[in-house]
Amino acid sequence: MAQSTPPPQPAEGNPYAQQPTEGNPYAQQPGAMPPPPAPPAPARGNVALGLVVAVVAALVTAGIYGAIVGATEYEIGYAAVGVGFLIGLAAGKLGGSHPVLPVVSAVLSLGAVYAGQLIGIAMIGADASGMSVMTIFTDHFDVVTKAWSEEADLLTFVFLGVGAFAAFSGAKKAAA
Repeated sequence: MAQSTPPPQPAEGNPYAQQPTEGNPYAQQPGAMPPPPAPPAPARGNVALGLVVAVVAALVTAGIYGAIVGATEYEIGYAAVGVGFLIGLAAGKLGGSHPVLPVVSAVLSLGAVYAGQLIGIAMIGADASGMSVMTIFTDHFDVVTKAWSEEADLLTFVFLGVGAFAAFSGAKKAAA
């Protein structure tokens, strides 16, 4: 009877040594480092955080939309869609799938697009009068809102509605 020799064993402390031919070749080897821990999952499902971030997004996008309207002297539909979508995206990503978030996002989008239009009118008035935008917006707010109501047409309300729809659908899709 022929005697078989056992397979070579890996040298202690040498991770590159010959691996055994039988058993699990993917098993943990002596001296190997365990894999790093997985990063924590992003915060989702926190309705309060979703609402706070949506409000912040509404304020920021209102200012940006107002700057666009003031610089171009036109209401731009894609910008109103972007305002709504960003608000909904922020609310849905951090707030999760709570049913109140799409509705609140739509309402915040209406306010942000409206505020952006008012900021744009204040910027146009500041260029024409030589006063600062903040002076026009704060001291002459009644004039700004009157100018908005005189200039508002069907397209103005379409932009408000499209922004609200984009916020509603953005929050639903981001939460999925």
